[in-house]
Amino acid sequence: MKSMLAIISNALCRITGKNVGAQTVSELLIDLSEYVSLTSPTAPAFAQTQRQPPKPPPVSTRASAAQLVSAQTDQLDGPGGRVVVARSFADFTPQATFDIKKCDLHRLEEGPPLKAELTREQGLQYYRTMQMVRRMELKADQLYKQKIIRGFCHLYDGQEACAVGIEAGINPTDHLITAYRAHGYTYTRGVSVKEILAELTGRKGGVAKGKGGSMHMYAPHFYGGNGIVGAQVPLGAGIALACQYQGNNQVCVTLYGDGAANQGQIFESYNMAALWKLPCIFICENNQYGMGTSVERAAASTDYYKRGDYIPGLRVDGMDVLCVREATKFAADHCRAGKGPIVMELQTYRYHGHSMSDPGVSYRTREEIQEVRSKSDPISMLKERMLTNNMASVEEFKKMDVEIRKEVEEATLFATSDPEPPLDELCNHIFSNNPPLEVRGTHPWSKLKSVS
Repeated sequence: MKSMLAIISNALCRITGKNVGAQTVSELLIDLSEYVSLTSPTAPAFAQTQRQPPKPPPVSTRASAAQLVSAQTDQLDGPGGRVVVARSFADFTPQATFDIKKCDLHRLEEGPPLKAELTREQGLQYYRTMQMVRRMELKADQLYKQKIIRGFCHLYDGQEACAVGIEAGINPTDHLITAYRAHGYTYTRGVSVKEILAELTGRKGGVAKGKGGSMHMYAPHFYGGNGIVGAQVPLGAGIALACQYQGNNQVCVTLYGDGAANQGQIFESYNMAALWKLPCIFICENNQYGMGTSVERAAASTDYYKRGDYIPGLRVDGMDVLCVREATKFAADHCRAGKGPIVMELQTYRYHGHSMSDPGVSYRTREEIQEVRSKSDPISMLKERMLTNNMASVEEFKKMDVEIRKEVEEATLFATSDPEPPLDELCNHIFSNNPPLEVRGTHPWSKLKSVS
């Protein structure tokens, strides 16, 4: 095949006088399309009127690849007409079905499906969101090392499929609460990169007015960002109780890490949620290390999806956005059906250390991190699926990457130039809706004012 490609490429080079270096059949067809003319000595007028490729059908009724070829052939079915191979929007596969990894089940007769459908639009959206989170976290790493970001900072790169897959499996009106590795969820819940980075740098334009920092970001239906290990789990059960009490058919996704999985308050929350059949999805993001301690050294049982005992559970490939999406849909349907809570374990991996103060290579090897990057990276996995199934082009992904980098750079400029909040705003927003009140400062004669 390669020798045949070389012969045809060389022949095309001699004909056109230009360098042609096709390596694949598709590249050769694209090269040919640039130089093959539709004109014919017998019918020049016809060829000129037929030169334009057919318009792509609407997204909702886009034709199959075979129909598209047939349509092009029909339009060129005249004297001297020849088919031109042209890359257009309609050439892409609008939808594909993929096999996904089977989930391990606990107290469940059936689990999520073993196949997942993905439209081209969904795939591009998931890619953009995951890549945006990745670039945002890498920029936060850079700003921290420049001492522009201070204090605690826990990065999410490597775990993007968890946040994006969960968001794709629930409704915007559903609720979510997580621990301190919260930047990714803050973005998927609707906060802009600009507001997130400005919060990290402590600026007035941050999502929490520059007073929350890395671990305390909030948005509608998103409750943080919590700095105390495991403390968000009882709060999540309480949010689920509110959903049940109000009868709004909403669920609460309550996230914690493998490092928090041995906390007593988590089991207390399990018990109350099971007794009251609360619509709560307990999700353990198992990234293999609690700070610098591997799960095998920290837990007698690493089957976190079974920890609910009397609560059904499932273990999911947390590096596959489609797997996470389907499992989350399954868990949400379980809760909405009035069956009570469910436990999910997402097997994932973080590329950075526990926090920015942790280099991340004293308890694991660089080779281990590189192996995960090369074999299981969530962004690369989705990109490869779409390219292999002709759902997007390499150029399209490159263009998107450039746009994402530009947006992150613009957000960085804002986050480093926006002013810090003034001192007289220090005590604002203590209460959500209250008349202005005086707040004692660092000493008795120092009085500050709080405005809701």
